Amino acid sequence: MPASGLIVPVVLWGKEPPTHCISCVYLSKDQRTLITGAYDGQICLWQADPETLKMTPRLLLVGHSAPILCLSRASHSAENNFIISSSECGEMATWDLVDGKCCELVKIPYVHTNIQPYHMSGTEDDRLFCNGYYAEILIMDPFSLEILFSLASRVNPDWISALHVLRPAKRKGAAFNKSIQTFFSLKIAPDDVVLGLTTTGMVKMWPLPAGVGKGSDPLYETESKQIRCLNAISMSCCAYNQRTVIIVCAKFWQIYDAGDFSVLCSVNPPRGERWLGGEFLAADRVLLWSDEGRGYMYRLPTNKLRGKFADSCIADSKDFHSKATDADNPFLYCTLAMPVEKPLSCPPAMRFFQAVAQQGKPSCKYQKLLIRGDSEGAIKFWHIPEVSNSQLAQIKQEEFDKPTSLPPTYQITMSEVWANMKPPPAGIVDQLETPDAPSIHITASIYLPQQGRLVCGREDGSIIIVPASQTVMLQLLHGKHQQYDDWPPHQVLLGHAGRVNCLLYPNHVHPRYEVSHLVSGGVDFAVCLWDLYSGSLLHRFCVHAGEITQLMVPPSNCSPRVLKCICSVASDHSVAILGLSERKCVVLASRHLFPVVTVKWRPLDDFMVVGCSDGTVYIWQMETGHLDRVLHGICAEEVLHACDENVASTTAASAGGDMGLANPAVHFFRGLRSRNLSAIRHATQRGLHQLQQLHHHSNQHDGVVVKSDAPPLVIQGYRTNPKDSESHILFFDIEALIVQLLSEEYSAMSPGTLEAQGLINSAEYEKVSALTQSASPDASKKIADFFGRVKDKAGDMERILKEKDKHGILAKVKEGAETMHTKLQAKAESVGLKNISGDGRERKGSDGDGRSRGSRAGLIETVNITMEVAQLLLSLIHAWGLDPDLDKVCEGRLGLLRPMIPVSFGIMSRGGFMSLTLPTWQTLLPPINPASTSTGIAANLPPEMVRMEMATRLFTARSHWELSTVMTTTHLLSIIAIANTLMAMNCATFIPEQERRRKLHRPGMRHLSSTSEDAGVDEDMFTAQQAQIKQGWSLLSTLHCILLPDKLNALGSKTFKRPLVELLARRWQDQCLEVRSASQTLLLAELSRMGSKGRKALVDSWAPFLPFKPDKPVPNTQQITGANQPQEGNGESDQTQQQTQEETEEDDDEHLDDMAPQRPSTSTEAKRKEATAVVLLGVIGAEFGQDIDASSAKRKTSAGGEQPKKRGSVVEGFGIGAAGSNLARCTSLALMNLLLSPPSSRLPTHSSMRRAAMDLLGRGFTVWEPYLDVSKVLLGLLEQCCESDHLVPSMTYGLPLTPTADACRTARHSLALIATARPAAFITTMAREVARYNTLQQNAQTININLSQTVLHRAKPEILRNVELLIEKMPSEMADLLVEVMDIVLHCVDPGHLKVKTLNEVFPAACRFHQVSHCNQSRRIAVGAKTGQLAIYELRSNRCQLIAAHGVPITASSFSPDGKFLASYACTENKIGFWQTSTGMFGLGNSQTRCVKSYPTQPIGDLSRHSPLKLGRLIWITNKTVSLMLCDGSEARYTV
Repeated sequence: MPASGLIVPVVLWGKEPPTHCISCVYLSKDQRTLITGAYDGQICLWQADPETLKMTPRLLLVGHSAPILCLSRASHSAENNFIISSSECGEMATWDLVDGKCCELVKIPYVHTNIQPYHMSGTEDDRLFCNGYYAEILIMDPFSLEILFSLASRVNPDWISALHVLRPAKRKGAAFNKSIQTFFSLKIAPDDVVLGLTTTGMVKMWPLPAGVGKGSDPLYETESKQIRCLNAISMSCCAYNQRTVIIVCAKFWQIYDAGDFSVLCSVNPPRGERWLGGEFLAADRVLLWSDEGRGYMYRLPTNKLRGKFADSCIADSKDFHSKATDADNPFLYCTLAMPVEKPLSCPPAMRFFQAVAQQGKPSCKYQKLLIRGDSEGAIKFWHIPEVSNSQLAQIKQEEFDKPTSLPPTYQITMSEVWANMKPPPAGIVDQLETPDAPSIHITASIYLPQQGRLVCGREDGSIIIVPASQTVMLQLLHGKHQQYDDWPPHQVLLGHAGRVNCLLYPNHVHPRYEVSHLVSGGVDFAVCLWDLYSGSLLHRFCVHAGEITQLMVPPSNCSPRVLKCICSVASDHSVAILGLSERKCVVLASRHLFPVVTVKWRPLDDFMVVGCSDGTVYIWQMETGHLDRVLHGICAEEVLHACDENVASTTAASAGGDMGLANPAVHFFRGLRSRNLSAIRHATQRGLHQLQQLHHHSNQHDGVVVKSDAPPLVIQGYRTNPKDSESHILFFDIEALIVQLLSEEYSAMSPGTLEAQGLINSAEYEKVSALTQSASPDASKKIADFFGRVKDKAGDMERILKEKDKHGILAKVKEGAETMHTKLQAKAESVGLKNISGDGRERKGSDGDGRSRGSRAGLIETVNITMEVAQLLLSLIHAWGLDPDLDKVCEGRLGLLRPMIPVSFGIMSRGGFMSLTLPTWQTLLPPINPASTSTGIAANLPPEMVRMEMATRLFTARSHWELSTVMTTTHLLSIIAIANTLMAMNCATFIPEQERRRKLHRPGMRHLSSTSEDAGVDEDMFTAQQAQIKQGWSLLSTLHCILLPDKLNALGSKTFKRPLVELLARRWQDQCLEVRSASQTLLLAELSRMGSKGRKALVDSWAPFLPFKPDKPVPNTQQITGANQPQEGNGESDQTQQQTQEETEEDDDEHLDDMAPQRPSTSTEAKRKEATAVVLLGVIGAEFGQDIDASSAKRKTSAGGEQPKKRGSVVEGFGIGAAGSNLARCTSLALMNLLLSPPSSRLPTHSSMRRAAMDLLGRGFTVWEPYLDVSKVLLGLLEQCCESDHLVPSMTYGLPLTPTADACRTARHSLALIATARPAAFITTMAREVARYNTLQQNAQTININLSQTVLHRAKPEILRNVELLIEKMPSEMADLLVEVMDIVLHCVDPGHLKVKTLNEVFPAACRFHQVSHCNQSRRIAVGAKTGQLAIYELRSNRCQLIAAHGVPITASSFSPDGKFLASYACTENKIGFWQTSTGMFGLGNSQTRCVKSYPTQPIGDLSRHSPLKLGRLIWITNKTVSLMLCDGSEARYTV
């Protein structure tokens, strides 16, 4: 199974159904869903019709690793369709019956045998009362699956075998409560009561006081009594007569009087049967069922029952007050059994169902049902008839040998439903089967992702190798391939004499193995080593005496001899280590007395640890093959557990190769003891090798372990029983597919091409970054000279070699090597091989851009596996039939293929649990209108094929989007992300001819196309074709992102499962940028579609999960300044920091969680919902904040200004004008705390939650600004930009970035948004921080602070980039803040640059303003401010002088060429002034600037018509004459 992420599973079930040996059953309240658990751990959901009881298998829930023991409802509410499953190994899961997803999963050290849901007083929903193989009764929450409290025992603690929870007197009546008081001789408060029965027959009672809940101490029983009832199976109190209790054991069932717990009657089972359970049908009727699958209906003796309910029920009985006789035994008046019963391999699962009447009316047609599920996967229903007393008396008078037997009302099996499907479900290699011969079962499968091939071992011993994506296309999609007889090409390996049990491709586990080696194990006791490409059998290992059951690879840090070996396990309890290179058995461990269950490793000690089914552990030495020791009991368990703990340490040690192994001397003495010469030789060789490598390892730096890329497609075989044929599950990894598509596209581009297309912007960033670095002319000259000498030296060496090679030997050798390489590569490609290097990866060419130097034919004809996988996935999940015109474009221009059959998709849930759609759900599709769906279907097709085609069209257009909200969300995200990826690529389609042209049109391939027969592809034609293809992908993305709901409504869909906004919010900052963009686009489209009312309802439902403090007073917006709110923000930060630090970046399998805020949750679930609420409300506030505020105000106005306060009534809106604005305040503080919280294990520095906070702070800064500490936010964002330097790509680069680079990219984008949204706030805040930095710099030695490590110093390039961006986009706003801008620029630019260059050369953006002037001679910069002041910066002394030059904004300023005079002009007051700076003698003392002359100027007419930035300009003609050039074209000259 692939790693967690965005995964789309697709299932090919095959012609035979999976085995479903039922272990427990459960029927939902509305009788619409039957749930069956199996002994193999699978759960099947059956769609039921309450009127006819017709059952159809719909979903298979996969994930449990042990038999399912219990199934129970999770809520008493009919709207909540959730169930609880519990397995034999302690796994518990909460499932959503509608979507089929696993909502919660835990594994606890308790095995439950019975779960009873009960709605306790004072709780919102049900609680689970569990008993099993432990001495307590556990009360659990059904949605968080946490243990709330327990009921323990003081007297004779033992396992609880049965329990029943009672209603209190005021909730159900006083009769039973009175009887319990009589029995236990005490006064009981009106609380819930739990009755438990231990395996030794001790009845115990626990009252549940009000207020008991999570974290409570264990409750102990108040009374207990011993009865004669051992190993009870069930205990139930009569709902009609509280005085009677039925207890069922395997050998008898008994009726007890609750008053004194005396036995009223007892019945043994029929001969050869054992009781499984029982329940009351009425006050005097009971139903029992046995392990033979039969039901027995008894009437209880009338004079044995007590209580007013019994009196009213049998008041007409004459024998009620008579004395008891021996003949008064329960009367068997009816049996429920099959007419002809087949022998069962295991006891069936049976359950009694009774519908609950609602408001006095029957809620279902069938009120009482007995349900049975058996080992054959068969479901049987008996409708329990209502037999009146008169009918019962008549039956009793008749004489008969056997009581009346009723057959099942309805029965169905999985095999019957499967057999009724015409044509049968598709298998993955159905093309290899012949119609007349019986099908050959697939018994083992393995997928080879590097080659894109699927290897299938079959029952007859043959091994089939087929191209995976092509064989799936043949089974599922229309196309030209359906016309070929022998497509796709396959390979057959023959060597086994019987069934192939297991397959292993060692190179896929570790690249140390040969790429061509394939290993198989069969029922013929043999392990075969195959050459994967030639198909030849290399070696046959025959060392076992039983069929091979398992093949595995030893760890990568074993001894060198074992590194080339594999491990095999056989049914004769033996384990062998087989050397693939030596072609012999290295170790045969065959002294195990019981079957081998597990094989683990201790490579540092050279031990192989073998665990057997009886708990025994055998420890073998791998070098010598000697049995070191045998362990039992607790020691054995501890050794196995220590092996698990050792995995991490061995992985770390593997980086050092053999240096992580134990001392070779240990293995040497082991060899001496065992008299094993081979082990002695290998230990000696390894010791010498370690001595040789010691110095090498000591000088090596720690390498970075690079995780191998995940394949875009993984295929796994699936079967529930060893006798079944394997079905196959295809896992499409969307992120891996996108990465591989873009990697192949980018590898064909040079760095210049990448930069030209805007994918990277390293040159631009380096240009800005260079301004912040030291600009020493000497250093640059030295570096240039060094590189020049290196270049000259390389040229001299090349010339010397050419001179010595007089005969051209080197050139001939080079030419011969290239020719041989070309021949080998062509031969490899002819047999389907890629250019593979020694490490098993695809080798790239040496030309720098990843392209191999093979021939054109070999390059073009090679099948692109990635494009095939993308074509297969998009063809399966596209909404065919919604837009006929787009469908034609998809088929004709994009190369998509229509499905042939309705596809069985799946859903990935928490912890790798899955729900897989069964092919039988096709029968649940609504009736098909032939007139609307039969267009284009050939008339000569068989009827079943016509029906299949019509069902497929209905599925792709409508039913596909009505199955599950999670499925809809996943599929829409997948198709939008992949379509956008292909649109970004260069003319990417799935049509072979166009794909060939696309490859030839790459810049590096045009020299090939110029010499080929297809040369000279017209550039205009290619450009037009590329535009059409991009438009096709754009239309495909638009259909699924925007138009899908409207199209489905037009088709009449009433049950469209909309995308879940919670899941989209969780992927707001997904690791994959294309998936991130798709989720953001889809979420915004879904929020827009909701309308203001829908968004307001969503806000109200999620607002209670925000980490705010409701008891805090909400600040008034008039009291909050626009800049920051430091005190309140800090206080809130301190109090919510604990919570926000725990908002961790969840694993990707938790992206599929149900986060709807409707269920009580654990602390973990609460943190998860809190994180989701912050992101979701942040998105709504950033994009629709004013809309929410307006809708809130409108509703308040319409309601007369009075709104009743609800639980979430603090939600007022996001706008500044909202009354209170509590929601905006709490959301903004939560986002700021996420950004500023210190790194922790739960909230890493570069987590997705922190990235989401950065992004949303930038998007909605105008909404959050009144409640933020702007300085802290900007510094926090700059902190994320400090370490990435020029390695950060631009915003359009699609490949996944490192976490650091991704956080930097997001922070840069957020800073740009903040700066452009509030330029004044950005500039003033940064100027204030620069002033604070300068103050610290002046006192750095005094306060002992390292300023080079501060954020403001390390983020200089990013600050300068944003200032340049603002000057370019918003020059008018920057003109008002020129002094602050210049403060920031001079802080960021290294002073050395301004020594040799002018400001216009260093930072030309600042010189766009006529108010700025730089004098290189005097090294001064003058800036005219809006306030009329002149700011003169002395670069030598790093000081700034402010002069009150004008009373209005300064229009222009300029230094004279010699730097002695400064001219300033203000157009509003029509005045020009000349300023001169004087210093003391020899430049000592303070400089003084004074006005030496001023002139009035000609006014400018109609100032409003002209740009404020171009009103006037000062140009010095001589050292004392300046020319004033005005915007109206006039010019005037002034002299000092």
